[in-house]
Amino acid sequence: MNYSDVPTYFFLFVGLYFQIFLLVTFFEKEEEKYPELPKGLAYPRVAITVPCFNEEKTLTKTVLSLRALDYPKEKLEILIIDDGSTDNTYAVAQELVRTYPEVKFIHQKNGGKHTAVNLGITSTTADFVACLDADSEVAPNALKIMLPLFADPKVAAVTPAIRVQNPENLIQTVQRTEYNIGIFTKRIFGRLNAIHVTPGPFSVFRREIFSTIGLFKKAHNTEDMEIALRIQSYGYTIENCHKAYVYTVTPPTIKRLHTQRVRWIAGFMKNAIDYRHLFFNKKIGHMATFTLPFATLSILGSLYFIISFLIRFGERIYNSIEKMSVVGFDFNILPRHIFDWFFLDTATSSFIGMLIITITIAIICIGKYFAEGTMKPSRDMLYFLVVYGVIAPFWFSKALYNTALSRKTPWR
Repeated sequence: MNYSDVPTYFFLFVGLYFQIFLLVTFFEKEEEKYPELPKGLAYPRVAITVPCFNEEKTLTKTVLSLRALDYPKEKLEILIIDDGSTDNTYAVAQELVRTYPEVKFIHQKNGGKHTAVNLGITSTTADFVACLDADSEVAPNALKIMLPLFADPKVAAVTPAIRVQNPENLIQTVQRTEYNIGIFTKRIFGRLNAIHVTPGPFSVFRREIFSTIGLFKKAHNTEDMEIALRIQSYGYTIENCHKAYVYTVTPPTIKRLHTQRVRWIAGFMKNAIDYRHLFFNKKIGHMATFTLPFATLSILGSLYFIISFLIRFGERIYNSIEKMSVVGFDFNILPRHIFDWFFLDTATSSFIGMLIITITIAIICIGKYFAEGTMKPSRDMLYFLVVYGVIAPFWFSKALYNTALSRKTPWR
């Protein structure tokens, strides 16, 4: 093996180790946690903040899904926080307030999502505070099955299982597979106390912790990641309730998907730099010794393989041009036999790569079972592997570029 191949084998090993670790952890026996509300937590007061900016088309459905929660209405507050919308969001919110007494409305000048969430937190005295993005809808039983996980006083937040709501095109269909994988991985991370993000679609927090750790920060436009890191730096834990479903609208175009993923990846890297003191800190637990290191290595590995591919692709183009300059254009430049078992690449790296793809497909199937109740293969699984294989390198490269040059990443 050449020394130049060492990074290839290293990153392949890291990817394979990560996948096998997830599967081994998954197949370990797991006991359901707190299937019913403990007596001490019987129907506590809950305030749900709905930060919104130009969400006139989705706000009503979001609020109606909250009103449909299987939870006593007298114990529930719904706080719509309008972050300086410029569309008809204000009028839609006012109509909801007039119609439903548990719905309240607060308007503020545009300051960013984190300021809207903070305003909701400081405007209530409820025992628990949840946050729901204004383009998402929550299942009726979600809150009721998430609250029992707070029986442990060290639990500061509980995250749900997020599914894609009614995908309408190929890009959203591909994301459905990605989110199904997320349901699987978050379930494993929750079991290990290794969750590094409390997503906007319906994460629930113990309100009193904010007096200890402080409120949300802008955090490179990824406040949900920063607050999760901060929570665990203070010795609290984050649980995942894999049966509490939330349905969210995902970006419908490649451009918007690219912008969102650049923000996510760049935000993770910048927050990881800010919280670099957590890496391999055994006092923090698996989030510090497992999640953060492997997430960082996955980004670096992606960059390495992108660069390697571009170099090899450039070499092939150069060799083809050089050959044509000597013998002229020849239609037989490409091999006559598209595939021959004799020429199958038997290098160890090839077998490891195929094994990683095989395990990826297995994880996709398990995630689909958790989300949809079936492991039956479908075309969107193939779309995911092909489409993300083509477009993901672009947002990884852009995110790394923004991070290296300290460039700000836009929200939209």
